[in-house]
Amino acid sequence: MNDSNSSLTRQDLAIVRALQHNARIKNAELAERVGMSTTACWNRTRQLEETGLIRGYVALIDQEKLGLSDTVLIEVTLDRHEDEVLARFGEELAALPEVLEAYLISGEYDYLIKVAVQGTAGYERFLREKLYRISGIRHSRSMFALRCIKDMPSVTV
Repeated sequence: MNDSNSSLTRQDLAIVRALQHNARIKNAELAERVGMSTTACWNRTRQLEETGLIRGYVALIDQEKLGLSDTVLIEVTLDRHEDEVLARFGEELAALPEVLEAYLISGEYDYLIKVAVQGTAGYERFLREKLYRISGIRHSRSMFALRCIKDMPSVTV
């Protein structure tokens, strides 16, 4: 199997869909659902993991129940754009536990960052004590998310 979606079989896609819905599904139930023997299904699932199509399994945590009721999207522009500056900023950003996602982007800003915080006071602490301590930030702009319309942890197949 190569990296393109065209090499995935109908059964591969069925396995991936079922695991996206419930990663804790028992192999016997998964095999029955996708129309394979349990051994063939187990082997195929392991192959999908080994090739990297299935990158891992996670527990989805409710951030509100952790006391992190607010999601903030932050656009950041850096002073400089040399490879080492971008790499260092990205590494320091990725180490911050409040950061849920971070993207190097094209356009007016350099990064788009999604963070989970507790209210405006929590966001101010995050900015003052963490984000703004990373050197090289020229400008930032923040937007508080009012409501999540769609939250998919990965691509739906």
